[in-house]
Amino acid sequence: MNSGGLICQQCKEPLQLDASLVDLAPSAYDMIVTSAPPAQSSSHARLTSDADKLAALPANSTVKSAWQKSKSSALSSLSVRAQGKQPEHGALSPHESFVLLQDSMIRNIPSSPSSPRAKKGLMKARSSPTKSPTSPPLKPAPDQPNPSPLSHHLRSTTRLFNFLSSRTDIDHPLCAECTQILLTSLQRQLDETKKERDGYIAFEKEIKKEREREGRGMTKEEAERKIDKLKAEERLAIEQLLEVEREREQLDEELQLLELEEKDLDAEENEFWRAHNEQVLSIDQQTAQLATLRAAYAADSATLEKLERTNVYNDAFCIGHDGVFGTINGLRLGRVPGVPVEWAEINAAWGQTLLLMYTIARKLDYTFENYRLVPMGSFSRIEKATGDKSNYELYGSGDLHFGRLLHNRRFDIAMVAFIDCLKHLMDHIKSQDPSVDFPHQVVKDKIGDVSVKLQFNQEEAWTRSLRHVLLALKICLKWATNGANG
Repeated sequence: MNSGGLICQQCKEPLQLDASLVDLAPSAYDMIVTSAPPAQSSSHARLTSDADKLAALPANSTVKSAWQKSKSSALSSLSVRAQGKQPEHGALSPHESFVLLQDSMIRNIPSSPSSPRAKKGLMKARSSPTKSPTSPPLKPAPDQPNPSPLSHHLRSTTRLFNFLSSRTDIDHPLCAECTQILLTSLQRQLDETKKERDGYIAFEKEIKKEREREGRGMTKEEAERKIDKLKAEERLAIEQLLEVEREREQLDEELQLLELEEKDLDAEENEFWRAHNEQVLSIDQQTAQLATLRAAYAADSATLEKLERTNVYNDAFCIGHDGVFGTINGLRLGRVPGVPVEWAEINAAWGQTLLLMYTIARKLDYTFENYRLVPMGSFSRIEKATGDKSNYELYGSGDLHFGRLLHNRRFDIAMVAFIDCLKHLMDHIKSQDPSVDFPHQVVKDKIGDVSVKLQFNQEEAWTRSLRHVLLALKICLKWATNGANG
């Protein structure tokens, strides 16, 4: 709510007075007035001129004092600055003229009633002039306390604002925002003034130092000596400069030579990097080829290792047994009573047995001295390598005729020649690896104390001797494939 129509003198917005200014104590008012800066000289000059004018008028002193009181009471409602802003006139205007009153007129001026009741009584007395003059006079109203009205506080606050406006360059009152802006501006001005003061102080110190140096001035002789010294230093500096320029020219020539060398080196470097790149590409290609070959080699090595672990001889010559018979690739070798074995099966088994010993000797690169093996399946034979080079058939027949006896005799000679070759092969293997152990030894026509001849021999013994032959061949085959020569 606006307090008595006060507005900010900067932003022209209505103001709400602070509670401390609504009821300002006289002591606070006096303290503010005494702390304000001194008043401007123009207002004092104007007041002095008014007093001189009043003293120059031909009037009674009582009239002058009454006019002075009324003038001072009128001016007291304005601040000094507001009074200074009043227009100054060389002569009094018509509304400022005054009339000189006599003492009798001043004494007869009635005083203003002190209370509304007195005013009412006065009005009543004026309204009834016909009453008897002997009516009793009005009794004065008893004295009542006179509280300070709001208008009095507003006038006091207005006088304070006018007083502050007259003593400073800023019009009052101000709102809080404008006051903050004003304080910020004044603080900035204060900082700038401090900086300017510091600059002046520093400049003053420099001036003092300069004056002290001037006070300690050199003599003429000292100045001449200093000039000679400076000239000598100048000549030395010029000589050094010339020397530096000559060195610079030499360095420029060296720089040109170095630039030419740099160009040659750049060309060589480019050629080197070109050759290097070609070499790197070639190495990459060779590396790729090598990786391919290594991969193929690894695959082939794995295949070879797998094949080496695979014993084809065991698959080609599978030696086992079937009851009392020794078998090779499922073919029984031998005969026993009660189990008729065809001679075709026996001859085929002998052909596989002869082929097995021939394969082992070939793998071991061993050559028999007395005989030559001729594997021909069911009709295999053994040839004598020395002497008459006779042929002995390694197969039999079940025909009942006289020639059968002669054939069986040749068959027995062939079987004896076979175990003789087997004995030499066993001795060769033992000479290569003494750790090889054969369970049955070969002595002439016997192996394991059993003869391999069919004539004049029991079929069970003949079958057992053939089983010993197959066992010895199996040991030889195992050593030939897995031993030192495997």
